Amino acid sequence: MSSRDRTVIGILLIAAFVVIFNETIMSVALPRLMVDLDISASTGQWLTTAYMLTMAVLIPTTGFVLQRLSTRTVFILAMSLFSAGTLLAALAPGFGLLLTARIIQASGTSVMIPLLMTTVLNLVPPARRGSFMGTVSIVIAVAPAIGPTVSGLILQYLSWRFMFLIVLPIALVALAIGIFRLTNVGTEDHHPLDLRSVALTIPAFGLFVYGLNAFGVSGGQGVPVVGIVAVLVGVACLLIFGRRQITLQRSGNPLLDLRVFGFKDFRRSLLVILLGMVAMFGMILILPLYLQQVRGLDTLSTGLLMLPGGILMAIMGPIIGRLYDRYGPKALMMIGTGLLTAMLVAFSVANEHTPIWLLGLQYAIMMGAGMGMIMTPAMTNGLNPLPPKLYSHGSATLMTLQQVAGAAGTALLIAIMSVRASGLAGRGVDQLHAELGGIHASFMVGAVAAAIAFVLSAFVTRAVPVQESDPHVAEPVAVSEG
Repeated sequence: MSSRDRTVIGILLIAAFVVIFNETIMSVALPRLMVDLDISASTGQWLTTAYMLTMAVLIPTTGFVLQRLSTRTVFILAMSLFSAGTLLAALAPGFGLLLTARIIQASGTSVMIPLLMTTVLNLVPPARRGSFMGTVSIVIAVAPAIGPTVSGLILQYLSWRFMFLIVLPIALVALAIGIFRLTNVGTEDHHPLDLRSVALTIPAFGLFVYGLNAFGVSGGQGVPVVGIVAVLVGVACLLIFGRRQITLQRSGNPLLDLRVFGFKDFRRSLLVILLGMVAMFGMILILPLYLQQVRGLDTLSTGLLMLPGGILMAIMGPIIGRLYDRYGPKALMMIGTGLLTAMLVAFSVANEHTPIWLLGLQYAIMMGAGMGMIMTPAMTNGLNPLPPKLYSHGSATLMTLQQVAGAAGTALLIAIMSVRASGLAGRGVDQLHAELGGIHASFMVGAVAAAIAFVLSAFVTRAVPVQESDPHVAEPVAVSEG
């Protein structure tokens, strides 16, 4: 690779780290915001929900955006939006402007990871993509891992506004470097934007994810009618959206090109990733509840216990990437899903006496080795067989469905935990052990998802890159054997 190409990827890695870090810093700030802004927990939750919904609606459009606009234009637009939202959040006098700021931030964030992945696919030859995707996993792993820990430290000594004031100068530096050093990658496509498809993304992805989130927020306490309606309307709009994209594929102008599903390696790798995401959310969401409600740890201690897992995943990322380049995906993915399953089963039997150090070790193994051996090989193997004109659409599809899997995993696991805990409490079990029983049930469901991913990993084969001239690529809904 040339020094120019390395510079482009380096700039995008820094920017992606900043925006993903910002995505997770709010997770421990809600109690402080409730007091400072005089809002309820349900109102404050919208700071996270609105961010997630904005991402869910905008990420499906990035496949088109990355083909229509130059790399430099997309980067400057994304980081400018993110920086403007961060500044507004730091200065927001009340909840309304803070919520608006989070939506603006999410508008910029939604583009960055698809932009980074598409650029890597364009610049890095297939034989070395595993190594570079391993580097991308550093950003994806470390940023969310240190976000809650850093925000916990900030909130312990400073105002919540400093969560944004600390991020802002880093974002502005990344933007300035990009303006002066970033060069364009690939070629621009001048197909017109299909406004009907854009309009459909709002109810299709927005309502669907909102409905799933409503189930998660309800915590299994009754069936949220709003959630059911939102999911049903969202599914109907998703079907209309999909049909519209298949029609537009004939003219070569889809907003999200669904021909990526015509490649078996993409489908299989994607399914393993989605099941892994559901299982991982079981850990990220339920473990803090266990540590704080059952074990009595404070927020900062919880963040510190979970920090080594993200750091280990970052260390393992490049190593796993090189192993993928040399040996392929199957063995790595089977070991990763096996470790993920085993650790979740171990957490499903943890009690109020399990040593804290052992919990930290299990989490580090699960995230660092388990998820590390799943994400890098699966992402690389899933995107490798796509022809260049589908790179941006493959990245957008992957990120969109990860958002959906995250929302579905949240709703499912929180509901299972709450239903099981309520059932135990109704039978006279004390509150501590009822909560522990609910947590155990949630971990076990996550383990089942991981076990299914383990079985599917056995059928993954090393993807062979497809040339642009492959006749299967031009067919609207053809299925290629990769």
